[in-house]
Amino acid sequence: MNKLWAGIILAGAGAIGACAPAPPYDAIYVPGAPPPVQVEAIGVAPGPDYVWIHGYHRWNGNAYAWQAGRWERRPHAHATWVDGKWNHTRKGWYWRDGHWK
Repeated sequence: MNKLWAGIILAGAGAIGACAPAPPYDAIYVPGAPPPVQVEAIGVAPGPDYVWIHGYHRWNGNAYAWQAGRWERRPHAHATWVDGKWNHTRKGWYWRDGHWK
């Protein structure tokens, strides 16, 4: 019975991994992991329709550089921001931009 459950769990894990989005066609791969995210002072929103967009490390072609966070107005009342994210593959690290949802 334990081997049966192990097989089911492994099959499920493979299916989950297969659902991961593919890297963008124009992804730039960086050999080293990005530094830890910096702590930022967020402050007060400039208005009720603004959302804080977190800062992140961007790749400038030679090294990681910190891109400070900012306030941005929602495109519509129910919009939520999905943060960008560094992802790792066997080719290296690549950035997936944040977006409104």
